[in-house]
Amino acid sequence: MSIIAMIFTVLGLCLFETVSSIDNAIINAEVLTTMSERARKWFLIWGIIIAVFLVRGLLPWFIVWAATPGLGPVESLTATFSSDPQVTSAIQQSTPMLLIAGGTFLIFLFFHWLFLEHKNYGLFIEPFFVKRGVWFFALVSILLTVIVWYALKIEKMMAFAAVLGSTAFFITHGFKQNAEESERELVNRKMTDISKILYLEVIDMTFSIDGILGAFAFTLSVPLILIGNGLGAIVVRQLTIGNIERVKKYRYLKNGAMYSILVLGCVMLADSFGIHIPFWVSPLSTFMIIGFFFIKSVK
Repeated sequence: MSIIAMIFTVLGLCLFETVSSIDNAIINAEVLTTMSERARKWFLIWGIIIAVFLVRGLLPWFIVWAATPGLGPVESLTATFSSDPQVTSAIQQSTPMLLIAGGTFLIFLFFHWLFLEHKNYGLFIEPFFVKRGVWFFALVSILLTVIVWYALKIEKMMAFAAVLGSTAFFITHGFKQNAEESERELVNRKMTDISKILYLEVIDMTFSIDGILGAFAFTLSVPLILIGNGLGAIVVRQLTIGNIERVKKYRYLKNGAMYSILVLGCVMLADSFGIHIPFWVSPLSTFMIIGFFFIKSVK
């Protein structure tokens, strides 16, 4: 991968991480208003270290390592930059399983938002799906059946990975939904600043799953994911502290994030089935989709 390609990928990762975390940043900002100035500064400085290195650094590395058990921890970290044929072969064999699991997760996430979640309508067709929310469960069940059917024709482990991706969605969605409700309660709950900071970090970890899995549509390079998602996490922290009221005015950014998730999920599924997608498709589509909804928000 050339330097220009790396920069393009990192910028796409940063933008995607930032926009997909807007909801969490807004709720965090509400909790931070109930805390002291010292606690807010601690959350901004040390919270970034935890969010970047412990969550957005270790989790992608662990996922790559788990998907390629034949590699050691160091090889998993540097695999995409390695010239060792054994390392390259191991990554190629595990990539379809990783991509199909992540793609299934992201597509389920998009359709859950489209059918069941409250939203500002950015496209005229969105109210149609919201009125038929019960279709979500039927649609994702059919999608999973189709994905598994075609995956079985290639590799049994791919089919298992698709099921694993759907399972991960429902588990993390349950935790996320509970976390959102609990986080809003923190605004009025009498707790120490330290307790609130610790709770916010745990919740941030729950909300980071979407961005981490979506990052694999951009690249399988853990260092690039760490840099791109890390920069996005820093931007989100800055918005949380200083400009959250301004961010709220851009009411369709969430729509842009979710349509980007749909595209990234489709890219991952296509790649898992051997359909080559150029590296620039994921970052370019992210810039275009989020740019469209940003302009729509401004107007």
